[in-house]
Amino acid sequence: MARSVTSKITRRIFHRQLVGTVAGVAAATGISAQESHAAGAIRGEPTAEKTGLEILAGGGNAVDAVVGAALVAAVVVPHQTGIGGYGGHATLAVENGRRITSLDFNSLAPAAMKPDVFPLDSSGKVIGQKNMYGWLAAGVPGILAGLQLALNRYGTKPFREVIQPAMGLARDGFPFASAAAALRGATKQLAADPGSQGLYFRDGKPLEASDRYSNSDVARLLESLAKDNSVDSFYRGEIAQRIAAAFAKNGGLVTTADLAAYRAREVEPLKMSWGDYTIYPAPLTAGGATIIEALSLLKELNWADRDPTAADTTQLQVEAFRQAWQDRLELLGDPQHSNVPLPRLLDPATIRAEAAKIESTVAARQPLPVRVTTRPDQGTIHLSAADKSGNLAALTLTHGGSFGARVTVPDLGLTLGHGMSRFDPHPGHANSPGPHKRPLHNMCPTIVTKNGRAIFAVGARGGRKIPNAGAEVLLQLVARGQSLPDAVAAPRMHTEGTLAVNLERAWPAGHLEELKKRGYDATVAASATVSAVGLANDGGQFVAAMR
Repeated sequence: MARSVTSKITRRIFHRQLVGTVAGVAAATGISAQESHAAGAIRGEPTAEKTGLEILAGGGNAVDAVVGAALVAAVVVPHQTGIGGYGGHATLAVENGRRITSLDFNSLAPAAMKPDVFPLDSSGKVIGQKNMYGWLAAGVPGILAGLQLALNRYGTKPFREVIQPAMGLARDGFPFASAAAALRGATKQLAADPGSQGLYFRDGKPLEASDRYSNSDVARLLESLAKDNSVDSFYRGEIAQRIAAAFAKNGGLVTTADLAAYRAREVEPLKMSWGDYTIYPAPLTAGGATIIEALSLLKELNWADRDPTAADTTQLQVEAFRQAWQDRLELLGDPQHSNVPLPRLLDPATIRAEAAKIESTVAARQPLPVRVTTRPDQGTIHLSAADKSGNLAALTLTHGGSFGARVTVPDLGLTLGHGMSRFDPHPGHANSPGPHKRPLHNMCPTIVTKNGRAIFAVGARGGRKIPNAGAEVLLQLVARGQSLPDAVAAPRMHTEGTLAVNLERAWPAGHLEELKKRGYDATVAASATVSAVGLANDGGQFVAAMR
């Protein structure tokens, strides 16, 4: 395969340019990067970070810290996630970083969920947005089960201890802050739901950023779980009965049997090597397959050796991401319920063939054909943690969109995530709804090792922008060899398989206009927010960055 190899002079010039670009991006976007405490590091959400660092300073490991932080995040950013959020994934480096594993706590569709549960109008859209908002949009919430599984298998602290900060915040309250802006965009649905109105409105008006917010119902729920030192009653006890009763009353499908059947599970992460590095993202139904496919194509295209200042190099990356996204949206789903051709998609022969097509289309300065349509979504938190023993944790948890399904279980304070919106509503698709299926989602918690040693935990929040943002940072780390702060600060792109391409404002000059000339709908737009931690050097220091 032909390749355009960069001269050493060009690479040195680009490195100087990139350092300037990184500094500019950092100044413009408020990147958070610093050496962290001797006990470890954690990034993802400010209040949650404080809890995680306190747990690390108190002798907890990275898993203890990330679970405690996740519980706090589930209280303090109710628009992004919550105890009733639909679920998440985690990838962990445990046993002092020697073993990599993943946890799947994605939402589970109820037994009564049918492929045609969301009727479509003549334009192919779900009638009444019932997959997005309301009780049909919610499946079994997986977050608590996932956090309990992580703690039981790989933590050192009891659940009753790590839940205390979240319980106190729910009871005592905190400024509503950034949730207020999200609330303004969700007012219509939340105001129509009695449980949500009681939480997020005062005197009929939505809460403002300066208002103090508390959730006494969730505080009591957490107190109950703390007494049991377990989340079991949420799925198979009195709390489960109350959740199922709310679904039944409001036309939802989740039953006590569905809740009792739910299990978070430990799964094998995906894996690919690039030089001395090995990348371990969470597997299906998480977004790691899309990262692996895109990176595999770029590795085959010798992307790291090409002139990074050339528009052709940018187009190669655009087409690799487009190919991975088109395969994602057409072919991927729950492998336990659908025939997902992932082995074929990642087979070296397939990668070589698709890379050759990309090479040809870039040489012709035109895009490959479009096969898919797309839609936006938001509403997630990612936390990355490291400890002094070499353990790393990358954990993502979500409502889905802002305030999820925008319904709340009365007297429990549980705003529910809209996991069922992650299904493709067209029957017959690999990711169409079905009984006890897990929907394809965007979360991509990832661990990176170098020469067998776990060194980075990476993940992002930002809906469909998550996989590409994670892949961009991983490219800078493993292909360019950048430091973690520089990799997080570097400009990013986004595409979901169509001709629409977003470049961040700091992308090399002229590439946006060149992509337009080549047939893309190229615009300037922000990326997802990546939060990552890692080992800064062999001396045991930590570094953390978020942008």
